Amino acid sequence: MLHSSTVHESLTAVFQVREFDGRSQLGVLLWQRALDPQQGTWSLPGGKLREDEDLTTSARRQLAEKVDVKELAHLEQLAVFSDPHRVPGHRRIASTFLGLVPLTTDPRLPSDTRWHPVSALPRMSFDHGVVVEYARTRLAAKLSYTNIAFGLAPSEFAMSTLREIYCAALGYDVDTTNLQRVLGRRKVLTPTGTTSSPGRSGGRPAALYRFTDSRIRVTDEFAALRPPS
Repeated sequence: MLHSSTVHESLTAVFQVREFDGRSQLGVLLWQRALDPQQGTWSLPGGKLREDEDLTTSARRQLAEKVDVKELAHLEQLAVFSDPHRVPGHRRIASTFLGLVPLTTDPRLPSDTRWHPVSALPRMSFDHGVVVEYARTRLAAKLSYTNIAFGLAPSEFAMSTLREIYCAALGYDVDTTNLQRVLGRRKVLTPTGTTSSPGRSGGRPAALYRFTDSRIRVTDEFAALRPPS
């Protein structure tokens, strides 16, 4: 039985593919602590679990109240972080979540909150950096054997855009033709029958696709996307 002073909190690693330093990278949403402990460090959005809510409700409420992220394309529970010394003071147990925001969404953020590239995190609060890495690893794994990329993609997209999303989320290059072949074989994508508007340089308009499902499903439980050798 937990001690009466134990606090249960939810923390969510919200990811989006964004442009940092002129290239698309996987970003994570963080807010900067204004007070001690660890003033000035960067934290994942989250907070205490209320007595009248479950963990998923708590995670969504914290995102809506603290960083104005009211809608997520995907939210799933990850793991429980329960080291007795993970934070100073009263013991806090954290149930962590992975949240995904589509490429074209731009949530309004308060002044103390911003997107940071996962590859170059600022000084993180407590064990929040470990949580981010855990969530990133889970996302990369699920990109191989599920359709989870629907949570990062716009409603319609060209294959070049989808490749950009996969490359940013995985952290290595993915071949467009191979990606289209693999996802087509798994019936992950559906052609919309429309094309993109031609760019300034002209050229053939690109065919547009959408994800067949907007809920996560396993597409090939033994699949693994690997970096080029």
